[in-house]
Amino acid sequence: MNIRDSEAIVGMLLEGGFGVTEVEEKADAVLFVTCSVRQHAEDKVWSEIGRIAKGKGRSSGMEGQSTSGTFPIIGLIGCMAENYKEGAFKRAPGVDLVVGTNNIGEIPQLLKELLKAKPKTQSRGQKLAVGKDKRDEFVYQPEFHQEDNHSLVVISEGCDNFCSYCIVPRVRGRLRHRKPEDILKEIKRNIEKGAACVTLLGQNVNAYKYDKTDFIDLLKLVNAITGLAEFGFVTSHPKDASLKLFQAMADLEKLKKYLHLPFQSASNRILEIMRRGYSPEHYLDLARAYRKIVPQGELSTDVIVGFPGETEEDFLKTKELMEEVRFNNAYIFKYSPRPNTKAEKLKDDVPKEEKERRHKILLDLQRQISRELK
Repeated sequence: MNIRDSEAIVGMLLEGGFGVTEVEEKADAVLFVTCSVRQHAEDKVWSEIGRIAKGKGRSSGMEGQSTSGTFPIIGLIGCMAENYKEGAFKRAPGVDLVVGTNNIGEIPQLLKELLKAKPKTQSRGQKLAVGKDKRDEFVYQPEFHQEDNHSLVVISEGCDNFCSYCIVPRVRGRLRHRKPEDILKEIKRNIEKGAACVTLLGQNVNAYKYDKTDFIDLLKLVNAITGLAEFGFVTSHPKDASLKLFQAMADLEKLKKYLHLPFQSASNRILEIMRRGYSPEHYLDLARAYRKIVPQGELSTDVIVGFPGETEEDFLKTKELMEEVRFNNAYIFKYSPRPNTKAEKLKDDVPKEEKERRHKILLDLQRQISRELK
């Protein structure tokens, strides 16, 4: 999602008359497109902002200035901007621009305003744009893509699941679906530009429904597009996965036989506290059905270790599920409390060392399984 947001921002800037450079020292503005799902991701952003702001704060000589002689604008974009809002200016005094996830269409104009204001000085004032309910459709229209043959296409934004540990509904908003005709139009436009492979994106992609068009209907419409070579989707939620979806994956010839289906924990008790909406037994039934209906299909997942209250017994259940399902790949995370979530109020009672031990056990296990499945 953040890669696609970055592409959209670059595309809008290019169409707005800006240039883009990979050389930081030449930049008049440095924008950080951010994620708030894990503390580690946020810490890296604050560190990088601090590094650039340190040079920006020196008033003598040219150190910290761009090649145009101005001090670079620092922008905090996306989920962290939506989460911290005006507090970002206090948290990182070097920040000039804070733009939330649904306000990114305003970035070109905000940058122009900042660049006009006292261009040779360190302070241009501050711009805040957060809290918009829905993105404008024009955000998805710029034609810039990082890969020539592959395009990322957003079909839905936000999430209505409100898992207790997850900050996404707060920073991305409630679940919203794009019109199927707009999605198909974007894909066709990308194919005309040479991107014959597509990945459909959504925080909960298989919950898609616009009027009478549900996710499986959309998959069939995409599969029928002339010139499309291959397409896939991420990320799915177990409570919205179905045998009907698996059958569609088996039947649609252009659809990649790959399913990312996070299970997070194999403890009923922990899943209830996480508010995931399914049981380990239901997840296992889904995994077995997928393997049967899509026999050549790959299956990957997300796992959280060290969630508040997770005992050794809870952890071993998770390990056992991984051993039984034998995922092709797994993203394994150590729990970290996120602000403004239900789980933030729970005591983070699994010691750091224990989280690291459990993380290593599952990581080593998955590496072994992945090697065996190659």
